[in-house]
Amino acid sequence: MTDYIKEEGIMAQSKQQRLWIRTAILVVLIAAVAYTLYANFTKEERGQLKAGDKAPDFSLVDMNGNKHRLSEYKGKGVFLNFWGTWCDPCKREMPFMDNQYKEFKDQGVEVLAVNVGESQFLINNFIKRYGLTFPVVVDKNKDVQTAYGIDPLPTTFLINPKGEIVDIIKGTMTEEDVKKDMERIKP
Repeated sequence: MTDYIKEEGIMAQSKQQRLWIRTAILVVLIAAVAYTLYANFTKEERGQLKAGDKAPDFSLVDMNGNKHRLSEYKGKGVFLNFWGTWCDPCKREMPFMDNQYKEFKDQGVEVLAVNVGESQFLINNFIKRYGLTFPVVVDKNKDVQTAYGIDPLPTTFLINPKGEIVDIIKGTMTEEDVKKDMERIKP
């Protein structure tokens, strides 16, 4: 009989331990879901760049090994475009950007096309295919994308000669859009 009572006590203790473990797991799951919801609903507000903000400085290397630092373009308008070789809207707007770059580069407007960390092979093929003449830099570690909060591609930042963001354009642009936007940031 005493063995039976001991067994009952052990089983009751085991049930209580399982209840505590299940409760702890449930609390952790609820906290994770709550955090995820909070993060998704507030991501637009946290650290999001907007017109009037100073453009975060960065330094990236182009396909020819030249270093480009955003702050070195002070006094010029910068058409900062984030893109990928697989991005169909990027493929459509790149020729427009190049045409307008040829028109505006002597007027103090620079284009910096930031690739989202793809291989040099893919990027060089893209540049040759579309005959691009403006600098294409690579954000291998995605630090610049993170600083600028890039989502989706393409995203373009219009930066005035003072280094301030004038506008942020998400999605595809027509050639007329590109021309108007370069006009807006011309010194």
